[in-house]
Amino acid sequence: MERFAWKGRIKPGKKDEYQKRHAEIWPELKQLLKAAGICNYTIWTDGETLFGYYECEKGVAFAEQTQAGSPIVDRWNDYMQDVLELEMDPVTGAQPKLEQVFLLE
Repeated sequence: MERFAWKGRIKPGKKDEYQKRHAEIWPELKQLLKAAGICNYTIWTDGETLFGYYECEKGVAFAEQTQAGSPIVDRWNDYMQDVLELEMDPVTGAQPKLEQVFLLE
C-alpha cells in the first residue's frame, strides 16, 4: 500500500464554503476515488492551511492516472477554484507529492 500526502490553502474567508462542499461531495467523485484505489482519505486544516493524506491500494501512479484522465476530477477542480489554492503537477495532474520522512506502523 502506497501513501500520498498533499498540501494546499483555503482562500481567505472561504473555510466554511470549503467544508460545506466536502460535506456534500459528489457521489460520482467518491466512486471515482475508490475506483482509483484511494482509501483512508483525510483532509485536515489549521486555519487556511490544508494537509491531505490517502492510501493507494493500487499504487500512487494508478491513482494519479485515474484522476488525471477523469472529467469528474476536472469538474471538481473547477468547482473548487474559488475556495482553494493548489499547486498542480503538470505531468500527473495531481498535487505534488510530499516527501515522507517518518512512518510508525
